[in-house]
Amino acid sequence: MTVRSDSAGREPRAPQDLWYTRAPEEVAAAFDVDPAVGLSGARAADLLAAHGPNALPQEKRTPTWLRFLRQYRSYMQIVLVAAAVVSLLIQQWTTGVLLIVLTLLNAVIGLRQEGKAESAMNALQSMLKATARVRRDGTEAEIPAEQLVVGDVVLIAAGDQVAADGRIVRASALQIDESALTGESVPAAKDVGTLTGPLPAPGDQTNMAFMNTPVTHGSGVVVVTATGAATELGKISGMLSATEKEVPPLTKELDTLTLWITAAAGLTMIVMFALGRQRDQAWDVLFVSAVSLAIAAIPEALPTVTQAILSVGSLNLAERNAIVKELPSVETLAFTSAINSDKTGTLTMNQMTAVEVVTPTDRYSVSGTGYELAGKVHHAAGSAPDIEDAILPYLVASDAKLVDGRVVGDPTEGALLVLAHKAGLDIEGTRERLPRLATLPFDPGYKLMATFNAAVDASGREVVRCFVKGAVPAMVARAATALAADGSRPWDSELAARAEAQTERMGSEGYRVMAGATRDLDPAAFDPEGDLLAYVTELRMTSLVAMVDPPREEARAAVAGARAGHIRVRMVTGDDVTTGAAIARQLGIPGEAVLGADFAAMSEEEQLARIDDIGVVGRVAPEHKVLLANTLKKKGEVVAMTGDGVNDAPAIKAADIGIAMGSGTDVAKNAGRMILSDDNFATIVYAVEQGRRIYDNLTKYIRFVLLLLVTFVLTFLGATVFNIAAGEPFTPPQVLWIHFVVNASFGFALGFDRESPGLMLRRPRPRGESVLTRPVLVTVGLGGLAITVLLLGLTQLGRSSSDGAGTGQSVAFTAFALCLIVAAFECRSETESVLTPSTFDSKQMNWVALAQFVLAVLVTQMDGFRRLLGTTEIDARQFGSALLAALVLLLLWELGKLLARRMTRGT
Repeated sequence: MTVRSDSAGREPRAPQDLWYTRAPEEVAAAFDVDPAVGLSGARAADLLAAHGPNALPQEKRTPTWLRFLRQYRSYMQIVLVAAAVVSLLIQQWTTGVLLIVLTLLNAVIGLRQEGKAESAMNALQSMLKATARVRRDGTEAEIPAEQLVVGDVVLIAAGDQVAADGRIVRASALQIDESALTGESVPAAKDVGTLTGPLPAPGDQTNMAFMNTPVTHGSGVVVVTATGAATELGKISGMLSATEKEVPPLTKELDTLTLWITAAAGLTMIVMFALGRQRDQAWDVLFVSAVSLAIAAIPEALPTVTQAILSVGSLNLAERNAIVKELPSVETLAFTSAINSDKTGTLTMNQMTAVEVVTPTDRYSVSGTGYELAGKVHHAAGSAPDIEDAILPYLVASDAKLVDGRVVGDPTEGALLVLAHKAGLDIEGTRERLPRLATLPFDPGYKLMATFNAAVDASGREVVRCFVKGAVPAMVARAATALAADGSRPWDSELAARAEAQTERMGSEGYRVMAGATRDLDPAAFDPEGDLLAYVTELRMTSLVAMVDPPREEARAAVAGARAGHIRVRMVTGDDVTTGAAIARQLGIPGEAVLGADFAAMSEEEQLARIDDIGVVGRVAPEHKVLLANTLKKKGEVVAMTGDGVNDAPAIKAADIGIAMGSGTDVAKNAGRMILSDDNFATIVYAVEQGRRIYDNLTKYIRFVLLLLVTFVLTFLGATVFNIAAGEPFTPPQVLWIHFVVNASFGFALGFDRESPGLMLRRPRPRGESVLTRPVLVTVGLGGLAITVLLLGLTQLGRSSSDGAGTGQSVAFTAFALCLIVAAFECRSETESVLTPSTFDSKQMNWVALAQFVLAVLVTQMDGFRRLLGTTEIDARQFGSALLAALVLLLLWELGKLLARRMTRGT
């Protein structure tokens, strides 16, 4: 994994006042406000009237009646409505009413699915904090967050939600959790310093606070610099409204299929009317024949069967923690060729884990992952197996707790408590033995935390012991001695160089490194109310500890499975590229690591050329994630995007299949098409596998239904041209029987068929590739033509015999049902023969085939069926001729597959 971390050529962000480059005094002067007094009530009212409330624009809800009518925009619905209207005009009441009911059913199903996806923009609105603490007219007040204006002085403390974007002008150990906005896995330390250099992303703006981010530690004072749509959250809202969701591939396929069939049926109707009038057929007879053709050419059962297949598929996915919000997304999974995955919590456990401890003389490795207490500390090198003194600062200088195997408090401190437990330390007993006298909270200015505790030194003298933990450079700068077997040794250049080398080594492996130290103070000289930082000098360094958010074990296997299925996985993270690259190496994700800003700064041509070489994108802003998804789509990839934060929502919406984490924000969930309730990357790969199976089965059914439609159109066209059965080979009831009894039954059987062998080893279908491939068109064309010739031949034979046209039509109707049994088995594979035992490995197919064979007999033998379908009774000889037609079709189809296999091997 190559890391590219230069920041040259970063893409400038949207034009704005760069408040982070100005000192607090300059910001206050720019808004003409004294942070100690705040705005006046009158001025705040004027600003509110001029600029509007501090709220995001809500998406206008579409009325239910209008969303219902929109369901009739699909080509299938339009054709069904047209056929229903014509049926009613020519007094085919039963047919007309049935078609109208069918359109209503399709519309209700579509409306129900649409209603499951709430607006992501409205979810953003609902996230806003209800109140804010401000200074106005020199006094503190609590006001609705919507009434905040630029220039307002807002007071924030741990537990508060930042209500608007602003410049921090006062900070005391302030930390803010910006993970939902930036993707950073740990709270961001904030200060009042002024930033210079290249334009930083929001995650690097350490002196700014952003709307809807919770304060996790400390307190501060903020001058509001942006409200509503002008905030970083507002920009994300704008990106959401500007991003259109992709139309699923199968929806496009069905629309195309409907257009082609409608065009063919329309052409056949024109021929039918022209020849009919030439033969002096009555208009009403021609209209009845036209309606029969329209009903025959429309795949009425296709939407219902497709919805059922996708619904059952979504239920199966839900059982494995993948909740699909929109049914077409199930088949979109089948096309997925690129997965852009968030790191924290998806590819990793989102549980910091201490993995190594290094002291001035020894090294220890730590087993176990996450916050589980299983695991041990192993003495790897050196002469001091006892680790207690080395890690005691991490235990004592901590506010976290372990409660029933879970961490309460800062996740990093929690990981260090788990380390202490693995080392055999009594956490609560140790804290009771060393009662705390004072605390110096962590501050980004000095990058450490210290506690002052009552203790007893080795000689039995009472002392105030200072326990410190913090960033390695800050601790080394304050070091005077180091832990040694006999107590301590001087901190010299050798130890400093060793600490630097160990820090660089562990950092290059993606570890977060922290240092611990102690110092004993004279109780008489210690003032707990004084300047505590002044006591944090001349420290005795005890150890360095390496921590990491470890990769999920199942994620490694899932990444390997995705690669085997020709699916490219990329890590997209708010963390730095070094950490991302290290985790990617452990997961088996290839490619170089780049900054999101560097990728955005490339030209479009360079982005398209470089994207295949990139495996990790770090420090990403929301627009970088959208850019990455769009670049891959331009390359022809079908993109899945995972995420959990507000910052992920635009990219989740822009991707072909947006996947939100169950533990994530409502904004991400509402923008996505699928939710992972277990936040597990392995579930994504499983969902792709199931999506491929479902889509593969759907293509089997589409081949079958396309054959059926081609046969209907060719049969009506042939009957018209050759004047067989007065141009109406089948009546409307017979056509509907074929569609809803034969076609739908086999549709469900094919849709729930077994997975085809080697399915996950195939390459994903390219973007835009139609299911109507040349082999499929040749198969259905020749198959439909063969069935048409057989049916018209049987109809004509019956018409020319003494039995009459009705018997010929009944024999042809029976033969059609038997031929469809053969076709259903043949459509399971484009090239594999059905003359193998595996043909009967599907119980559903076997039972449906048996049922259809029985019905093919009963439709001409039972009086009730004859009345319903307008058939006549046929004898064994005539049934044998129908069965012979099915066997002829089987022979011709197998010869075609044999030829196809030989041609495939020859290429």
